[in-house]
Amino acid sequence: MTPGLDLSRTFDVLVVGGGNAALCAAMTAREAGADVLLLECSPRDFRGGNSRHTRNMRYVHARGNHYLTGPYLEDEFRDDLRRVTGSGINEQLARMTLKKSENLGAWVEGRGGVFQPSMRGTLHLSRTNAFFLGGGKALMNAYYATAARLGVGILYEAEATDLDIREDGFVSAAVLYQGVCETVRAGAVVVASGGFQANIEWLREYWGPAADRFIVRGTPYDQGRMLRVLLDRGARPVGDPRSFHGVAIDARAPRFDGGIVTRLDVVPFGIVVNKEARRFYDEGEEFWPKRYAIWGRLVAGQPDQVAYSIIDSKSMGLFMPSVFPPFEAGSIREMAGLLDIDPDTLEETVAGFNRSTTNLDRFDPAILDECHTRDLTPPKSHWARALDTPPFYGYPLRPGITFTYLGVAVDERARVLKTDERPWPNVFAAGEIMSGNILDKGYLAGFGMTIGTVFGRIAGKEAARHISR
Repeated sequence: MTPGLDLSRTFDVLVVGGGNAALCAAMTAREAGADVLLLECSPRDFRGGNSRHTRNMRYVHARGNHYLTGPYLEDEFRDDLRRVTGSGINEQLARMTLKKSENLGAWVEGRGGVFQPSMRGTLHLSRTNAFFLGGGKALMNAYYATAARLGVGILYEAEATDLDIREDGFVSAAVLYQGVCETVRAGAVVVASGGFQANIEWLREYWGPAADRFIVRGTPYDQGRMLRVLLDRGARPVGDPRSFHGVAIDARAPRFDGGIVTRLDVVPFGIVVNKEARRFYDEGEEFWPKRYAIWGRLVAGQPDQVAYSIIDSKSMGLFMPSVFPPFEAGSIREMAGLLDIDPDTLEETVAGFNRSTTNLDRFDPAILDECHTRDLTPPKSHWARALDTPPFYGYPLRPGITFTYLGVAVDERARVLKTDERPWPNVFAAGEIMSGNILDKGYLAGFGMTIGTVFGRIAGKEAARHISR
């Protein structure tokens, strides 16, 4: 806690949330001269929301540097985004986000962030994405230090439970702090408190009992309280409430806060079967960084929300190693026994896949190669090599939910829109709680940090501007 905070006074800007978007808003508003209070509902040791689990961010840049290997221009960024998201996004906001992302790395560095030299390997991100030295947790620590140095007031274990929003805007927030419900008044509020992915009861409204088998990759504190409040107060919803950024993660991961290390990057190099030992989707559809986020939802739609990725020894070493060791077997039948699925069906599935593979001499994990299947449903578009070289390796998969796409509509000034499309003049949103305006399915690696940084800065600037009038 910032010493000497008097919660009875009226602040200029109240920021609800403690991750990247919230901190970007708080620092920007404070740099503009506003008196800012930030509420982080988690304990100090777990501050930062999902942002502490991130590794990188993607932004427009015209040339490489010591941590990016080359240029990434707006047109290419736009094409990448179009390939992963749907048709329901706000194109104007999406274009603005990409444009305002230009050279964000310098802004991050100016507030204590440090980037590491470009990565090598199979992620294909060394040109497009800047990786944080020490990961997202190091970035959050740097931002918190900068925010405190700037004079942002910070409260931990301070949960905003309600917002007093009237026709003409925000008045105050009800805040549970140290066992007491406080009323915190401010001239403007920035809501940057994430989605509802850790609220299993809310997920159950859309997924039924299947939600009980989801694993939450990030913070358990993203309960969606402020999202629910804003929707109840008349904010216009955006995004599919049933949709989420979901990754295929190791089924042995912890229920909450497993983070990035629980993700499995093995999928493109083998086959994925459900508990009935049948394939159900094209494992080689696209490069993994552009398609990994759909696999959580795909697994969520399978019986008992479980699946299994199987490769042979040819593919070991082509992907980032997993934190949990794979199951190892000398035959496909033995692998079926280890995974507790029907051996006859799995042998049939693998044999059918092997017969359909073609152009095996064209295999190249660095490009969308010509190794594909023929006359197979579902097909495998790239990297389709027969599973014929023991030992075989198997990984159990479950849906690892990162964030939900349901959010609130905003305008280009990050103001929250009511159902009649009019904005509240002093209610702003940034980060996951509004990302559904720009991303309604799929994902681009590092794009969540882009959205949070761009809209956090806009929200902070506009909130400070509002109170200075």
